Amino acid sequence: MTGGGDGFAGLNASQAPRFWSSDLPQAARVLAAAHWPASTQCLPDPPRPSYLVVPLLHSTFISTWPSLRQGKKVLPELLYPNPPTTHHRDLASFLAYAERTSLDVASTVYVGTRYEYIVSSTLSQYGIQAVRVGGASDNGIDLLGTWNVPSQNQPIKVILQCKGGSQRAGPSLVRELEGSFIGAPVGWRGSGVVALLVSEKTASKGVREALGRSRWPMGFVSCSSDGAVRQMLWNQRAEEEGLRGMGVTILHADAGNRKSQIVLTYNGERVRSDAKTEVVDV
Repeated sequence: MTGGGDGFAGLNASQAPRFWSSDLPQAARVLAAAHWPASTQCLPDPPRPSYLVVPLLHSTFISTWPSLRQGKKVLPELLYPNPPTTHHRDLASFLAYAERTSLDVASTVYVGTRYEYIVSSTLSQYGIQAVRVGGASDNGIDLLGTWNVPSQNQPIKVILQCKGGSQRAGPSLVRELEGSFIGAPVGWRGSGVVALLVSEKTASKGVREALGRSRWPMGFVSCSSDGAVRQMLWNQRAEEEGLRGMGVTILHADAGNRKSQIVLTYNGERVRSDAKTEVVDV
C-alpha cells in the first residue's frame, strides 16, 4: 500500500495524518489478519544455519540458510562476515553461556546481545531471517539477513541496527543507520537493500521525520525486550527497493489470540510467513 505525503507505509497514525504507522488502532486501515502464533511472547530459537567454510580473504565464510530457500525464491549464497563469537549462536545458547560465565545481567554486553537475539528470533515471524554479526568495526550493523516478501522474486537484503534498553531512539540514530549502507558487506550494497532501526521504544516524531527525509531505503521496528512487535514502518525509498504493496495492520486480541499483534499485508491481503510465504484471502 502507498504511504502518505512524507513517504511512509503502514497504518495511518492519528497524531500525524500523513505518516503511516502501526501502533494506533483507531487510525488503522484494516487490511487483513495474519496467521501468526497466538503469542509473540514465545521466542523459539531461530533455525541453526548450515555453514560452508571456504578459504576466503579475511577468514570470511559463506552461510547458506536453508530457510531462505522458500518456494521458488532461491536466494544466491551471500557472503556473511564472521560471527562475533563462537560461544553462542542464538538466544538459548547465549543464556546458557551467560549463566556458565556468570555474565552480569545488567551489563551492556548482556542486555545488548540478548536483545539482538530476541530481535532475530522475533522478526523471523515476519519473513526476516537475520544473523548476528555485530562486533568490533561493525559499522553500526548488528544483524544481517534477508526479508522474503511476496512483492519480490528474490528476498530483500536487510541491515539491522538494534537499540535495546529504555532510551528512546532519536534522529541521530537514523543518521547513523544511513552510514551503515556505506560500510555494509558487499552482498548488502546496491539495490534491493533495506536498513531497519530496531528499538524497544516506538518511533518518536523526530525519527519518523528523519526517515521520511532520508534518501536511503530505511524503516523502523519497535520490538519489546520480551519479543513483542508493536510498530513497523518504512519510508518511500524502502517501497521502491521492494516493499511496494506491503502494509502493516493490527490483529486484535480475541478468543484465539491472547494479545494484539502487528501483522503484514500485501495488496490488502494477509501475509503468512511460512515455508512458502503465502498470500491468502482475508
